[in-house]
Amino acid sequence: MSQHTAYDTQDTFEDDPATDLTFRLGREELIIHRRYELASIINELVLGILFTVGSVCFFWEQWMTLGVWLFVIGSVQLTLKPIIRLARRMHLKRLPESALDL
Repeated sequence: MSQHTAYDTQDTFEDDPATDLTFRLGREELIIHRRYELASIINELVLGILFTVGSVCFFWEQWMTLGVWLFVIGSVQLTLKPIIRLARRMHLKRLPESALDL
């Protein structure tokens, strides 16, 4: 009898083909596994770039307004991280029409 940990369950969920994104490129397919993890990585990368560029903008007075806006956008983007984590754990699945008939 094997015991499963939360880590095992998480890996199983993330390896589920239902969580993959597939793009057809002619005769080829691009398959992105663990799409929520990818979204989180991209979000954090863009967030880091925004805050870094925003910080550099503060070296010159004429760029300070841009720096402030980059900080504001980055701060709003910080809310995306928990939204992505929440979306990863919740999926809305469309039921077939026959399942709606009672």
